[in-house]
Amino acid sequence: MAYPTVVMESLVSRELQVIDAKWSTPQLLEALLRALTGDGPALSTAPLSSSVDPEIALVVTTSGSTGNPKAVALSAKALIANARATHQFIGAKIGDRWSLLLPTTHIAGLNILIRSIELGTIPVSVDNTADFTAIVPTQLHRSLTTDAKLFNHLKGCRAILVGGAPLSEETRNLATARGLNIITTYGATETCGGVIYDGVPLNGAEFKLIDGRIALKGPQLANGYLGGEFPVEDGWFLTSDHGEINNGKLVVLGRIDDQIISGGEKISLSAVESYLQSEFANQEIVAFAKADPEWGEKLCIATTAALSIEAVASKLKTKFGSHASPKEVHTVSNIPYLSIGKPDRKRLANDFA
Repeated sequence: MAYPTVVMESLVSRELQVIDAKWSTPQLLEALLRALTGDGPALSTAPLSSSVDPEIALVVTTSGSTGNPKAVALSAKALIANARATHQFIGAKIGDRWSLLLPTTHIAGLNILIRSIELGTIPVSVDNTADFTAIVPTQLHRSLTTDAKLFNHLKGCRAILVGGAPLSEETRNLATARGLNIITTYGATETCGGVIYDGVPLNGAEFKLIDGRIALKGPQLANGYLGGEFPVEDGWFLTSDHGEINNGKLVVLGRIDDQIISGGEKISLSAVESYLQSEFANQEIVAFAKADPEWGEKLCIATTAALSIEAVASKLKTKFGSHASPKEVHTVSNIPYLSIGKPDRKRLANDFA
């Protein structure tokens, strides 16, 4: 199938309806089912144009955490392909149940509903038992440290998908030691969510590296952006992530667009915080940057437990070199996160401006 680089206007169009935040889960399930089967309007997570191409079932606006938000147009075929490939990977069967622990303003939460439709069940909350669930690393960390209710819920799941942000090896090992079956996922809104599970592509999906940058391909790929250019070449979607291949598995190294240049040296914020989270367990740590007249951009750290700047600098210098020495370390009561679980680095920079 050839994917367009831009979603074009069609002579035939389909109504686009904004998802109402007041809808109950059954109401949203019904609206999604109608969107997938073509019996109702396509759905959108944000107010947009009133119509789309007929094959589009869902338009999901990205968070814009590292750039301008984009309206991603997803077909029913792509969404269903991803749900079925996920179920094949985890061994789900009709009647199994998912729990909904992620917001339905993002593809990860909406995927739970689509998977539930495929299995003929209604997703449950943390108060009930489930066979499968999907969470972000922040939720997993809190379940292992402060949220006993969430941990007990996860303990009852046969598999727990963790994605949306890097998961430290320390947290994964601790979760595994405590009996949780963790599957890390990697993908994007543009691929209907995760398409790489534990470094391996789902059925039909493929990955490769283009100059060290991760490219994805498969039936899960979006049709494009509404009114914008889509970075697809020969069917390959070029992501904003660096990666490497280790024993045939994809290893995500961090985002290209979270790099800062401090004193002429490049520093990856995600690589810094992932390393620190593995070195200083049982606390939340986020790396962010602030403009600086001397350095251009300076590396700053926010943490929920007191850490001396000397201790952090020693770790980072050993791992990355002297240029990765932080200029500020701030202790905060809570790390601010975007709704999908990614750290809000912009807010931290503003808070400590």
